[in-house]
Amino acid sequence: MARKDLLKNLMAAPPAPEDARPPLPRSDRGAIGAVSKSISELKNRAIIEVPADLIDQAGFDDRLDEDRQGIEALMASIRDYGQQVPVLLRHSPKIEGRYDVVFGRRRVAAMRRLGMPVKAMVRSLNDRELVVAQGQENSARKDLSFIEKANFARQMVAAGYDRKLVCDALSIDKTVISRMLSVIDALPEALIRAIGAAPSAGRDRWLALAQKAEGRAVADLLPLAQGADSDARFAAVLGALSAPPARPAAQPLQAADGRTIGQVRRGKTRTVIELEGEGRNFADWLVDHLAEVHRDWLESRR
Repeated sequence: MARKDLLKNLMAAPPAPEDARPPLPRSDRGAIGAVSKSISELKNRAIIEVPADLIDQAGFDDRLDEDRQGIEALMASIRDYGQQVPVLLRHSPKIEGRYDVVFGRRRVAAMRRLGMPVKAMVRSLNDRELVVAQGQENSARKDLSFIEKANFARQMVAAGYDRKLVCDALSIDKTVISRMLSVIDALPEALIRAIGAAPSAGRDRWLALAQKAEGRAVADLLPLAQGADSDARFAAVLGALSAPPARPAAQPLQAADGRTIGQVRRGKTRTVIELEGEGRNFADWLVDHLAEVHRDWLESRR
């Protein structure tokens, strides 16, 4: 759904079915009734100014990065040109006189730091309608990354919303939702937040990362997320998991007279002994007498 269509739908109060509308009382008919109805509709569509400190967060987190530079740029634009696009709020169901932000969080944050009132549309929305409106706004935005949308879907599922509603909220089909959730479920949340939004990393690269990170401990993954920005951190983690395991360093093996006859490599799962030169004759003898040597070793352990 395009942003302009979303705003148009949210600004317009949903019409009641003809057979569900109660008959107008006598005083609401005629010219007086028409004027009263017009005033009521204007109130629903009006843009008002709300003090920023009366606006609270609501719904789900849709961003993984604070985007301080983006907020600073937005503040500079508002200083020069004012707030051009209103945010959408609802009346707080918990505290009288306060509001919940449906979408437009960055604008609210910028206006709060500027100490300016926020231009807003206010609609009556329940929690279900709020997350759907927020999801549709997210699906219309091109600055939210794949993993941020996937994280939003995860939060909706965790809150008990069914897959169909998640699909409707994000304007995507069940296949895409399944892939999003498979990525978000396969990766530790701590790693996702350590990496950040990674706007250049699309679905396929996140899927590849999820496959390579499978079975890895979180403590081993988090130190890999190093970089100046989220894209660099994503590349660092994926690169580290894609690289072949480093070959263990070789240590020289010395004979009784001090001469080097080979080397040994000790890894996590195996130890490799390589004998060369004069050591090859010893290797042949060792193979022939390996059972005796192993038996002596067992007896020494007892």
